[in-house]
Amino acid sequence: MTWLDLPADHPFGIHNLPYGVFSTHGTQRRVGVRVGDHVLDVAACAEQAGMESGAVWRAGSLNPFLAQGRAAWTAAREWLTEQLTNEAHRECVEAHLVPVAEVTMHLPIEVADYVDFYASEHHATNVGRMFRPDSEPLTPNWKHLPIGYHGRSGTVVVSGTDIVRPCGQRKPPTEPVPVFGPSARLDIEAELGFVIGGATTLGAPVALADAGEHLFGVVILNDWSARDLQAWEYVPLGPFLGKSFATSISPWVVTMDALGAARVPLPGQDPEPLPYLRGEPTADGASTASGLDISLEVEWNGTVVARPQFRDMYWSPAQMLAHMTVNGATLRDGDLFGSGTISGAEKDTRGSFLELSWSGAERVTLADGSQRTFLEDGDTVVLTAVAPGPDGSVIGLGECVGRVLPAR
Repeated sequence: MTWLDLPADHPFGIHNLPYGVFSTHGTQRRVGVRVGDHVLDVAACAEQAGMESGAVWRAGSLNPFLAQGRAAWTAAREWLTEQLTNEAHRECVEAHLVPVAEVTMHLPIEVADYVDFYASEHHATNVGRMFRPDSEPLTPNWKHLPIGYHGRSGTVVVSGTDIVRPCGQRKPPTEPVPVFGPSARLDIEAELGFVIGGATTLGAPVALADAGEHLFGVVILNDWSARDLQAWEYVPLGPFLGKSFATSISPWVVTMDALGAARVPLPGQDPEPLPYLRGEPTADGASTASGLDISLEVEWNGTVVARPQFRDMYWSPAQMLAHMTVNGATLRDGDLFGSGTISGAEKDTRGSFLELSWSGAERVTLADGSQRTFLEDGDTVVLTAVAPGPDGSVIGLGECVGRVLPAR
């Protein structure tokens, strides 16, 4: 299949080809494609091959490439596959392969807007049971629309960036008034993030059937959350300082084209969504509102504590995008939206420590014998994810890493 010496089950094999932004030994940042244990300097390779379009990959982010739209994304993937499978191109390509151990990875996009959804019925139900024990766990609107909030794009950081414990107002149950200080209930949310390209004009919604023209690819996303700050501030307008201090994403953007074999039906939506959110059959027998079979692992100080499954999500990425623009809001190249916490019906599939500890009532035991409810200073969280690829291959999304530092 390829002249590269790659194991058939390598997570960054020829069927994957994710994009990222890298540098080496002080060189300028530029776009690379991960293949096996190497990074292909695609601009240098394209320019040596005489492609004028190679200049777009000299940029320090993927945004110029995202702006070119679906036709260019498809053509680039076909060209990359040809370069890496046809022996005639081997000499040219090998000259521009850099061992992954020698590169520094950077934030792959200049984040234009950042929106985070709340698309897991299991997560929303768990949170409702914890915080509204005398009411229905789901709010009346939850099964009619993908609920979301606007986050802070300027605090999206690449995997490996340390996370400083945030400070803010919180109101302990034993105190009559709020106090100020470091968050005592620092949490994670295991999510996927979706990278957008193909800008739209104000007032022009993106139909569900057209969402694929704008969904470029997927990253692993950790929505760090200060639960005590969030609990005090979120009524009546929702998350603010409890979320805006940091969001981590993995450095490799796995394209939607690479995830074709991972498409699965949604678990089922009842009641049927309104027409603008209603999936329709596609020519290949799937749906315009398909889910994705992506398996995540949450590792806390070296111990795997949860294995969330994205296929359990109630709302699909296309439905989230369609709802995000139905009021006429624009899309911009480099927009990012999170799926919301990925949680399942079983305890070991819960994607937040809030759920794993049931709001601090149940301790999580790590391999070294220590016990946790929420994050302590010095803790490290690693999120990883894989999806099925064609012909039994594996599509790796890499990892999203963050270490907690003390408050400043």
